[in-house]
Amino acid sequence: MQLPSDFHSGISRRVLLAAGLGSTLTPQVFGQSASFPSKPIRLISGATAGSASDLIARALAEKFQLEFGVPVVVENKAGAAGAVAVQTILSAPPDGHTIFVYTAAHTVLPLISKLPYDPLRDFSAVTPLGVVPNVMVVSPNKAFKTVRDVVQAAKANPGALNYASAGTGSATHMSAEKFRIATGIDAVHVPFKGSPEAITETISGRIDWFFAPIVSALPLIKDGKLQVLAVGTPKRSDDLPNTPTTVEAGVPGSEYTFWVGMLAPSKTPKPTAKPRTTAAST
Repeated sequence: MQLPSDFHSGISRRVLLAAGLGSTLTPQVFGQSASFPSKPIRLISGATAGSASDLIARALAEKFQLEFGVPVVVENKAGAAGAVAVQTILSAPPDGHTIFVYTAAHTVLPLISKLPYDPLRDFSAVTPLGVVPNVMVVSPNKAFKTVRDVVQAAKANPGALNYASAGTGSATHMSAEKFRIATGIDAVHVPFKGSPEAITETISGRIDWFFAPIVSALPLIKDGKLQVLAVGTPKRSDDLPNTPTTVEAGVPGSEYTFWVGMLAPSKTPKPTAKPRTTAAST
């Protein structure tokens, strides 16, 4: 099943709000430097187009372009547990013109995978961009109408149900794992290259459930292509005020919130990579 043609562009105005960034955010995330910017800026996303970090990067790119007056390009470098994107970043000149927009997977992956880089040694944090709720979604054609329906079905058929993620170690994977452990169910993890692929398979019914980033899932929930069962954060989402959290749905200890942030190679000059001081932050 194909996603709507406006899947990427149709929600760009809501992305910043959904991520907790606010509509008044301005790109004051780079320090004062006489030589910056001197060429187009590249925002490298470690996920596929339509994933949470990609959508946030694209929303920010518009603001960056207006602020700096140079082209700002979002490049998707998904694959190999983020190693493809990392290689792109680390092979570029560390001058602030190539920036990594990534998620909490940056800190999770070293715990579960052997990486060809050191997240602490090789990168410096520029600024947090916000937090993104994950929402538990299923195909409307499934018999699942509540979280309890899923849990009961999984317990009645150990190992028969499956759940998607946007890749091993991703926030969607961590959300699903916390839920699985909290419920004590046995289900099969099916990792995909990114959220759009996982969403497509969930809509088709080949995947039983997926903890999707709200910025990716919301338009499809509103169009009736996805059924939302719960929000994975400690509090309900303002975008889905009538949807319970997984804890409210009877699964204590299942909440998970992930961040999206901006990073630069650690060798980037500090006057360029450090955040500017603004009146609002003093």
